[in-house]
Amino acid sequence: MSYKWLKWLILWIPTVAIGLWEYLRHTLLLPFISMDLGNLLAPVFVFAITLTLLRALFAKLENMQETLQRERIVKAAFEEREQLARELHDGISQSLFMLSVKLDKLERAKTAADAQLTTDQIRKTVRHVYDDVRQSIANLHDAPLRADMSWMQSIHHLTDEMAQTCGIRTNVEWEVQDGLFSHKQKVELLAIMREALMNVQKHAKAEHILIRCESEFSPEVKQRLFRCLIVDDGIGAAPEKLFEKGKYGVKMMQERAEALGWSVTLQQRKPQGTTIEISGRSGSK
Repeated sequence: MSYKWLKWLILWIPTVAIGLWEYLRHTLLLPFISMDLGNLLAPVFVFAITLTLLRALFAKLENMQETLQRERIVKAAFEEREQLARELHDGISQSLFMLSVKLDKLERAKTAADAQLTTDQIRKTVRHVYDDVRQSIANLHDAPLRADMSWMQSIHHLTDEMAQTCGIRTNVEWEVQDGLFSHKQKVELLAIMREALMNVQKHAKAEHILIRCESEFSPEVKQRLFRCLIVDDGIGAAPEKLFEKGKYGVKMMQERAEALGWSVTLQQRKPQGTTIEISGRSGSK
């Protein structure tokens, strides 16, 4: 039975049933059923009929909710893997192409010094590809984000990875309600944060990271805005270095953010360290 028909049946069947009951009671059953008993039975009949129909309606609604939940999870997984495919194309495939170019250069090397320099460049490129592959594998393991997984579990999972991998101490100041973000936004925000932490791990030589996220209601846009900061005490890097050819991490973070109408900014801290800020509107889109 369709959802539309159930709605109409819930509206009409109790009305028809009570009208039919009153007609039969007054025309046929009055000698056998008193007025008081008839008045008592009338709401009982309506309640029983309505309950029967509502059970069917609620069962169908629950099935619809489960189906929608499964579709959201599948969609999030598909979008995450689509993003991963783009990362593989933009990052690893280009690194492998550069690796082949450097191998050709190694074959043409005329001196031992040139050969050693090219070999060092190849070794560096291989390490870069290795790091990118590890990050892609981590993305596959962690996505899609489980719908029942709380924010703090997700965030602490990231920080535990940092501690176990490279011993960087991480503090979390999370002042955002769990229901503030849609499921897709949670997946994307965690992916951006994971990429930011990976960049700190690879380049910053940091000893400590602070993750702080907060939100406030904006009267101008009539919506809650959030700001997530990832602050490290590492050696930092010049902004132009982060966007030079062959650097894909920051670019991928910005592309993910822009797809949701967010922004990602990087700022050098004095005397040392870097602050990455992710900000924008929260809520379902």
